[in-house]
Amino acid sequence: MTAAANPARMDRNRKTALLAGALYLATFVSIPTLTLYAPVHERGYVTGSGPDTGVMVGGVLEMVVAFACIGTAVVLYPVVKRQNQSLAMGFVAARTLEASTIVAGVACLLAVVSLREAGAGADAVVSGQALVALYDRFFLLGQSLIPAMNALLLGSLLYKSRLVPRVLPVLGFIGAPLLLASNGATMFGLIDRISPVSGIATLPIAVWELSLGVWLVVKGFKPSPIISNAQAPVVA
Repeated sequence: MTAAANPARMDRNRKTALLAGALYLATFVSIPTLTLYAPVHERGYVTGSGPDTGVMVGGVLEMVVAFACIGTAVVLYPVVKRQNQSLAMGFVAARTLEASTIVAGVACLLAVVSLREAGAGADAVVSGQALVALYDRFFLLGQSLIPAMNALLLGSLLYKSRLVPRVLPVLGFIGAPLLLASNGATMFGLIDRISPVSGIATLPIAVWELSLGVWLVVKGFKPSPIISNAQAPVVA
């Protein structure tokens, strides 16, 4: 039986690809936080005045990313587990861990906003800076380190199954070691978290995730034995 002979299954697969792609694209909504969070990184933020809208909006955007992270793994799991269940479960676990670090980071920044709104004063400056530093560490581990792991896990599944063009996971394979090296350099103080070097190192992973999202939305899965009838492979 060919994949074309089972339109109901193919329709489900198309919906799965569309949803997964949309969720991957949703993970890019937090890009404005680089600007929105700039004030909270200033030393005098806790004792300063002005609206906290930017930080609050940034927190909402990051929460969207956290839910989208889990969503991508949950939606793709029933498909990619047919290639390798252990790797698929590892991808779900990694995405869940990534989402957890995002939520923890947002909680740190919201705590800083609470200190400011409570009028904690100069005595809270050190506490505010500590919370911001903790957010930066959560970001480094959750939104920089774990994506490299995700690229290796999901990239391996998609490369072997040929559900998408192999050039897409190859981008992830290239980007993973670059991102790991950049994270290591940041952790040891060799480069800043936000710097041209870290930006260049992050680019391949960003392109991999963006191109994967666009492909899944526009094209869906390519014909593959793992999405054909469970009893028979796709006939070429």
